[in-house]
Amino acid sequence: MAEFLLKTFVKNYQETENTEVRKNVGFLSSITGIICNIFLFITKYIMGTFSNSIAIISDAFNNLSDCLSCIITFVSYKLAAQPADRDHPFGHGRIEYLSSLIIAVIIMLVGFSFLKTSFGKILHPGVITFSFITVISQLISIIVKIWMSSFNKHLAAKYNSSIMLATSKDSLNDSYITLVTLSSLFLSLVTTLPVDGIIGCLVSILILKTGYEIIKDTVDTLIGTKADEEVVQAITDLVLSYDDVIGIHDLIVHNYGPGKLICSLHAEVDSRREMLEVHDTIDLIEKQLYEKLNIMASIHMDPIEVDNPLVNHYKEMVGDIIKEIDPLLSFHDFRIVTGPTHTNLIFDLVIPHEYQNSTKELKNKIDTKIKLKDENLFTVISFDTEF
Repeated sequence: MAEFLLKTFVKNYQETENTEVRKNVGFLSSITGIICNIFLFITKYIMGTFSNSIAIISDAFNNLSDCLSCIITFVSYKLAAQPADRDHPFGHGRIEYLSSLIIAVIIMLVGFSFLKTSFGKILHPGVITFSFITVISQLISIIVKIWMSSFNKHLAAKYNSSIMLATSKDSLNDSYITLVTLSSLFLSLVTTLPVDGIIGCLVSILILKTGYEIIKDTVDTLIGTKADEEVVQAITDLVLSYDDVIGIHDLIVHNYGPGKLICSLHAEVDSRREMLEVHDTIDLIEKQLYEKLNIMASIHMDPIEVDNPLVNHYKEMVGDIIKEIDPLLSFHDFRIVTGPTHTNLIFDLVIPHEYQNSTKELKNKIDTKIKLKDENLFTVISFDTEF
């Protein structure tokens, strides 16, 4: 059904990184949610009126209020699709993350409210009246909400959308709440225990957990997380596919919203090559990164000596020492400066975030092992961290 709706209402829906396509998919998700919630509102309101059930009528207006999340999604995609401007040169894609936070807060508020109501029912259990019309109403609600959750989950996976994932979880939570009400109706026929309150508390905790997870994931993204391994590998493979590039380091990937990645990296090139020719290759790589991966890139050239036996000897020696100290360590930008009394080994050392020792301790270890090889060798180390 999701693919059918996409094919029918979204032009070029397969272009998952296209801003206009993402906006139209967001509109489709929002309008579908509004239609489903209005359908549930009308259905429950009519059933509640005919059965004179204030509970069903109240639930109907709850569905009407659920349209708020759909409207938030609608507005956020419209705002996120705005082009870059003077004040926001990287676009407005992160608005999607802010909207996910708003929906997560709504989920948390629903969870707290439902927990309070459920706990009250444990302390002061009321009489639950079984009604066939109520059962039909709740079953319809569960089916529609589960479909809405599945629909938005499919869109979230296809378009890497945090707000659609939040909407999916919101719909699933609504189905849990309705399922609690329905279960309570049947259990009321066989027990006098406040099962609706007990189950309600458990579901409330689940809803709160969902809201917390959405907030955590969204805040992590806004603060900045490590680049996705698949993205890093794709960038690395493309850059190294060019013969002029010997290696890369200092790769940094910035996320400015779904489908909006910007990266910078250092490309190691043979210092013997004509720099104007290599520069032309670097320009081509930047263009290819944008055309093939939709990533804007800024690449710095690092000319390195590849034919100097002395440099290669010391580089291999330092590599063996670093690997011996910790295989997780790596280095780059290796060069040497020779003098009449000593030789400086200059390089950048990349330290993993989980590395426990201080940089001072690490340098002392490296210096000690190098001095065992040659007392006239000194190190000049710049410490980097992984990005």
